[in-house]
Amino acid sequence: MTQRITQQQLESYLWGAAVLLRGTIDAGDYKQFIFPLLFFKRLCDVFDEETAAALKESGGDEEFAAYPENHRFQIPEAAHWKNVREAAKNVGAALQSAMRSIETANPDKLYGIFGDAQWTNKDRLSDAMLRDLVEHFSTLELTVANLPEDELGQGYEYLIKKFADDSGHTAAEFYTNRTVVHLMTEMLDVQPGESVYDPTCGSGGMLLSCVTHLRKQKKEWRNVKLYGQERNLMTSSIARMNCFLHGIEDFRIERGDTLAEPKLVAGDQLQQFDVVLANPPYSIKQWDRDAFAADPWGRNLYGTPPQGRADYAFWQHIQCSLTPKNGRCAILFPHGVLFRQEEAEMRRKMIEADVIECVLGLGPNLFYNSPMEACVVICRANKPKARKNKVLLINAVGEVTRERAQSFLTDDHIERIVKTYEKFKDVDGFAKVVTNKAILEKDGNLSIPLYVSTETTQTSDENAASQATALPEALSAWLTSSADVRSALGKLLDGVSR
Repeated sequence: MTQRITQQQLESYLWGAAVLLRGTIDAGDYKQFIFPLLFFKRLCDVFDEETAAALKESGGDEEFAAYPENHRFQIPEAAHWKNVREAAKNVGAALQSAMRSIETANPDKLYGIFGDAQWTNKDRLSDAMLRDLVEHFSTLELTVANLPEDELGQGYEYLIKKFADDSGHTAAEFYTNRTVVHLMTEMLDVQPGESVYDPTCGSGGMLLSCVTHLRKQKKEWRNVKLYGQERNLMTSSIARMNCFLHGIEDFRIERGDTLAEPKLVAGDQLQQFDVVLANPPYSIKQWDRDAFAADPWGRNLYGTPPQGRADYAFWQHIQCSLTPKNGRCAILFPHGVLFRQEEAEMRRKMIEADVIECVLGLGPNLFYNSPMEACVVICRANKPKARKNKVLLINAVGEVTRERAQSFLTDDHIERIVKTYEKFKDVDGFAKVVTNKAILEKDGNLSIPLYVSTETTQTSDENAASQATALPEALSAWLTSSADVRSALGKLLDGVSR
């Protein structure tokens, strides 16, 4: 008898596990314990579900039910959840041993997926605490029948966001505002069978957003290939678990520093993709500029960025990662990339190469825990004829809603921006199509207010205009009244002197 788990049940179950860790470890470290436990429990429950289905099909043949063909993943008997649950002491060691056994039994898919959390450190996690966590996770059966992949995936995303909210400044590395991700996905409009890449993929939210986009449209999503690279070991593991828990198997998430050591390569070239989505770490200073200046992958197409800001290094890496025919990308950046003088020459070369298709200015507070205003730059390796040598600039600074200290884009905001991008036409006070020539005449400066006057700018212009007419009128009235005063005073004084 299956017992469907509601989204509300799932969320309280997942957050309940985190609450057990409160006060014991830092909020920023919850993820390295909770996510592996959730994944471990799901693997074992699905393995049992597959075993039951195979037994039913074979009339109770246990040997048949154990065949690897009947299982997505192999779970060695000694590494099963129920065995770990029986451990009364050294629970951390039992968990760690089970997780390593599962990784070893599934080397192609699960190698290293459980990360490197210190399960055996009893100063941080006592046996009693771990037993409580294991018992908490044992309260629900996480089978596919109880919890389909898309629903478990939503729960996982909920937990990622909760950890981001709870851990504050540590969140940005693995969480990007989901409404902004949704907007970027809609603008790129991924199609069935395409390849999607995120060079700084965090927990994989941008990659999975493309699959969600296709699912919503009732289009084929299983043949989309996902690729990502992430520097942080635990975060890259979370991204891999995230893909599996969303029911996706055709993906490749590599661990490593994308600028220093790109892992997704084909021979002596970077691998190329149809769609690239990215929110690179902005303006990082710790990167090897000298190596990039002589980059063996040829990524310094337009020049070498300054040491203090690697933004254009990521941008050029992405540009080199696009398929020549249909490659397109959306990158979330701080506004500075549009106008900073130290990158002006590279920006001019990009405009001359006609790769920039759209520059979208977003409102404040959409970067995680930062009041900074963000922008999305859309580039295309091969623009449609009607868009060649032009850039669409959209000023959507006002398209933002703030509730309970969170900023986000509503569906209406997203729809307005996407439709404006698709039409690629001027919208008074909101969007402007500008030629590359006109931008180069402004020294390649892409600062949006140079080209698009917002509704607020127009209002302030009207106010200034009305003030401009009001001032002479006020001055004239003052002069008239002062003349009247002088005249009256003159008459009075004249009367006194007589």
